[in-house]
Amino acid sequence: REKRGDALLRSSSAAFHGGPGKPSIYSGRMEAAPHQPRPEEYSIQGRTVTMPCIVRDACSATATWLVRARAAQALLPGSELEIAEVLPGRGLLSISCIDYRDNDLGDYNEVSIAFFVRKTGERGKVPFLGAAVDMMKGRLPTHIVHLPVNQSFTCEAGRAIWGFPKTVDEIDFDTSGDRARCVWDKDGQNVLKISLPKGGTRDLPEQELCTYSYIDGVLHQTSFTSSAENLGLRMGGVRLALGAHPIADELRSLGLPKPALMSMWMGKMRGRFEAAKPCATPR
Repeated sequence: REKRGDALLRSSSAAFHGGPGKPSIYSGRMEAAPHQPRPEEYSIQGRTVTMPCIVRDACSATATWLVRARAAQALLPGSELEIAEVLPGRGLLSISCIDYRDNDLGDYNEVSIAFFVRKTGERGKVPFLGAAVDMMKGRLPTHIVHLPVNQSFTCEAGRAIWGFPKTVDEIDFDTSGDRARCVWDKDGQNVLKISLPKGGTRDLPEQELCTYSYIDGVLHQTSFTSSAENLGLRMGGVRLALGAHPIADELRSLGLPKPALMSMWMGKMRGRFEAAKPCATPR
């Protein structure tokens, strides 16, 4: 049981992680100037951001659902990635709420909506089982489809450096009680309200993870590390209500709201994000 629990913690922590073109609400693909090699330093709003970007202190609450792979695939912005099926016709969706308390990009709140993915055609040797094993070992990459934040500096930095689909929205993330509660509003409409259990006593050793994004229409991979203290993992325990915004309709197309597969709390998270690198083009 202990080993299985450690594997679940690794797989769950990969879920939340996660200049400027303008992504549509249905796309993580960025429209920008012609592609250029990625530098190690960036000037954002008159400030210099140097790679790697360090997260020294944050807390997060993450929920994970099994969703229909075909419906999830329809929300990906291109054909370079495909939903990793952990069961026949089923992939994984995560919703994470993060309070970055000490971070090179500032002190801000963030919501991440992400899928576990593979590059198209890169399937495990054993169908379904291979993806499930990679997920349990923290080796299954993610792709973030929405990444709202509540400050403009981190929004511009995230878009320019990594191609993350960040937007500046209203995010109220309250961790003062026995449950973490988050409300995300966008364009005057509610997207979602979610609450998850808090608390945990376990540690998660540093692990190496990766996420995919698009910069100038080109698929990029970002490598990052993550570790945590005061970590708790539970089966279910999530309360989710969807609002009237079109992004809420995207989540409804996946079958939400419904009971979550599992939830995770990280009381103190640390991380390190490298610069995004372009993925090799298949020949």
